[in-house]
Amino acid sequence: MRTRAIIGAIALGALGLHPAAASAQAYPNRPIRIIVPFPAGGGVDYIGRIVGKGLSERLGQQVFVENRAGANAILGLEVLKAAPPDGYTLAAASAGPLAVNPFLYAKLPHDTLKDFTQIANMVNFPLLLVSHPSLPVKNVKELIALARARPGEITYSSPGVGNSSHLAGELFNAMAKVKILQVPYKGMAPAVLSTLSGETQLIYASIPPVLPHVRAGRVRALGVGNAKRVPSLPEFPTIAESGVPGYEAYAWAGMIGPANMPRDIVMKLNRAIVDTLNQKDVIDRMLADGTVPTPSSPEEFTAYLKAELKKWGEVVKLAGIKPE
Repeated sequence: MRTRAIIGAIALGALGLHPAAASAQAYPNRPIRIIVPFPAGGGVDYIGRIVGKGLSERLGQQVFVENRAGANAILGLEVLKAAPPDGYTLAAASAGPLAVNPFLYAKLPHDTLKDFTQIANMVNFPLLLVSHPSLPVKNVKELIALARARPGEITYSSPGVGNSSHLAGELFNAMAKVKILQVPYKGMAPAVLSTLSGETQLIYASIPPVLPHVRAGRVRALGVGNAKRVPSLPEFPTIAESGVPGYEAYAWAGMIGPANMPRDIVMKLNRAIVDTLNQKDVIDRMLADGTVPTPSSPEEFTAYLKAELKKWGEVVKLAGIKPE
């Protein structure tokens, strides 16, 4: 066996290939796993499966999604951190675990930038601010005026402390100089139900769970958190243009791998992800679902992630959320 290994190394050397480079050129030669650190059916699971299918078609190997939910996505990312950096274990992860968790947990077992390889940003999930009809406001300016007149009396529901919806509300409070109280629930479904029933007056929610209720008149859309209007829903103004200049808050998801992945493998994955997200049928499908594709290079994703860490760290501090 040792003789064969030596012969193999000599052969690679004769071809001018380092074993690691040869491995990268052969990649992938077996199935790829994408970890989603959330339950099935959510937004990150949705994009993980779309991109997984695209990777399978472009790389010629089976790509399967594995949901490893738990501990606010920490468990799934720990599985990724422990995996070999060979490109066969990836994770679709979002703003919460990557840009918010570092400020919510005093002893988080991983470092967003040091323990993972940034492969590509993938998608933006716009947050839509909606209100129960009993709240006497029709737009963001009226909400700000009412909230200033009734500080601490208006409430918004969220899927949990530290969630993108929660922090969108705290960012609104800080920028609009109002005090609207968060009421946390265990997941998006009960949080939406709370606002539908009038138990809370507002929610910052991803578009798919609330759009049917907006159409039916059960809640009123006040504005979207994106910097620009959502292409498929141009009738909804942005919060920034409606009374809070510069406001921008949304959920997003990107693809990451373990630290120290070979550059060739990272770029091969990046090209396949970007190509998938640039396909017209994929774009049309995602926009129809209220989701905006945001494919990027690894460098762009890293720079974006650094900016998100800075932004949400400041919001967590302003909101007075203490690390656990």
